[in-house]
Amino acid sequence: MLTPPLPAPHPRAPITRPLRVKFILPALTEAKSPFWRPIKYSLFPPLGLASLAAHLAPDDAAEIVDDHVQRLSTDDAPDLVVIQVYITNAYRAYALADLYRARGCFVALGGLHVTSLPDEAALHADAIFIGPGDQTFPAFLRDFRAGCPKPVYVSAAGRTAEELPPMRRDLIDRSRYLVPNSIVVTRGCPQHCDFCYKDAFFAGGAGFYTQRVDEALAEIDRLPGRHLYFLDDHLLGNRRFAEALFDGMAGMGRLFQGAATVDSVLRGDLIERAAKAGLRSLFVGFESFSPANLRGSNKKQNLARDYGEVARRLSDLGIMINGSFVFGMDDDDEDVFDRTVDWAVRNGLTTATFHIMTPYPGTRLFARMAAEGRITSRNWDRYDTRHVVYRPAKLTPQALEAGYHRAYRDFYSWRNIGRAALVHPSAKHRAKHFAYAAGWKKFEPLWDLAIKARRLALMTPLLEAVLSRVTRGEGGGAEVGALLQPESTG
Repeated sequence: MLTPPLPAPHPRAPITRPLRVKFILPALTEAKSPFWRPIKYSLFPPLGLASLAAHLAPDDAAEIVDDHVQRLSTDDAPDLVVIQVYITNAYRAYALADLYRARGCFVALGGLHVTSLPDEAALHADAIFIGPGDQTFPAFLRDFRAGCPKPVYVSAAGRTAEELPPMRRDLIDRSRYLVPNSIVVTRGCPQHCDFCYKDAFFAGGAGFYTQRVDEALAEIDRLPGRHLYFLDDHLLGNRRFAEALFDGMAGMGRLFQGAATVDSVLRGDLIERAAKAGLRSLFVGFESFSPANLRGSNKKQNLARDYGEVARRLSDLGIMINGSFVFGMDDDDEDVFDRTVDWAVRNGLTTATFHIMTPYPGTRLFARMAAEGRITSRNWDRYDTRHVVYRPAKLTPQALEAGYHRAYRDFYSWRNIGRAALVHPSAKHRAKHFAYAAGWKKFEPLWDLAIKARRLALMTPLLEAVLSRVTRGEGGGAEVGALLQPESTG
């Protein structure tokens, strides 16, 4: 909670004309560094801001500026500036907020970091949003037009993702993104891992809820092309919703990617339904092989689960796996990096995302480590899962960072890309695996060229080819050539 309470805002005159609104997603600090690959920051458009913009009146003038992919001009003076704040863009977000406030613009801040540290964010804003904005932003707009905006808007009871206006995709420049067809059909996650700061974001109300299936299908139907990426934290989290969604998608000819948990892949036939509807790649949070680590982070959904069976089941369905792993939990020692990479390669994971455990403010992990005196940095730029900002239990900070970087180098070596590809039973799946993994990590100059030339859309047919359907029964050399042929939609 905010302490002390924010002062009452100065009276403002009601606004009876159309608003001029600027939505900004400031670039993450690392995205502005030449060291990091720009493709990572050209994947998905800022859907959260497009969802908020949908609540504006038809005659309001609005723009969305994604600082990762386009030039941010600050020589304007809109009526309202709305800035989305993550932990590693916080300092840039605050600087932009201060600039616009000095110019007399009304500035509102929201997002994960604002919810985690509202006192900090409030110093740079005329209004802040705590929690998801679907509920609070319309109330704020009414107050803002009436000249009586409050300093704090808190999302609590009554949250819903139903009957929301379609997001303003017209404000998004599709040519700047590899995956413009990203979509979110649920909110939150049914799991409550101690290191995830989505829990703080959804505190005070429903922590996991869905759209109506017909509304989700209508949003899918509005998207051109075939490829989709579900950015939901757990696409399979509500079985009834997911079953209806996949049944409705059957026959659409879509290819899609998403995220789910270990236990949801193993439970029932939902993953088969997803594959039939077009699921071709899945982000899976394995995180750790240590039961002590899983218990210590409240990741109960992974306990006593057969990770190898998860990999086999997905491989048999022709679904490529992006495995997520966290290093630096209290039971991790010097050999955790090599063991993790070896398992991922032996089980045919197509891609892997490695993280250094990061105690985000607002999480139970941060509270525990702060109480133990283990937090060593409160420089939010370093909270990017690539730096050590706490005192590890069994590793030195230097060993943890070195092991993290080594894991990436080893997993994406040509040798291990080839070894992991050969795990799959069909030639087509092997070719898909090799093309996807190598394309993601080994051809950075090509991505750079496509981004600078604003030709990312030309890569979509190749992505769809790599995501074409494959099943366990397929095999033979002809399948390699078939990889580059369009998938039948019949």
